[in-house]
Amino acid sequence: MSWSRRSLLCLPLLAAVAACGFTPVYGPGAQGRGLLNSIEVQEQTSREGFLLVRQLEERLGRAADPQYQLTLDITTSEAGLAVDPAGDIERFHVVGATSYALIETVTGETVLSGQVDDFTGYSSSGSTVATLASRRDAYERLMVILADELIVRLQTARLPS
Repeated sequence: MSWSRRSLLCLPLLAAVAACGFTPVYGPGAQGRGLLNSIEVQEQTSREGFLLVRQLEERLGRAADPQYQLTLDITTSEAGLAVDPAGDIERFHVVGATSYALIETVTGETVLSGQVDDFTGYSSSGSTVATLASRRDAYERLMVILADELIVRLQTARLPS
């Protein structure tokens, strides 16, 4: 079996990753495994909050006896992005941010806090029903993106054991 030039060029990269202590986030004894089913996410009242919590619980599990509580503060905004010659907005830009704090349940101490933010967009050039569906989908996609970014922050943080 012959090795291609591309494969040979990737070998130093793989060696560097292995040398830096890279370990799978859900590997044996890894931080990500310890977070599964151990975080209680603060209840939310908005649709966006529900979507964010649903995605977090889908990925991290729902804690029966939580070690941590995750508090969230979600903000979203919209702005017109593309305007046609008649002055009608054809596309909207949706920006979302989530401030979070991970609190250790036993001590009440905040062990991690920060903010994640991102954006998405939707078209408003179709019918009213199509625009509303597109808007709903944009907000849902935004909450999935924010949840995924938040999970990465949780998995890569150095939390007390």
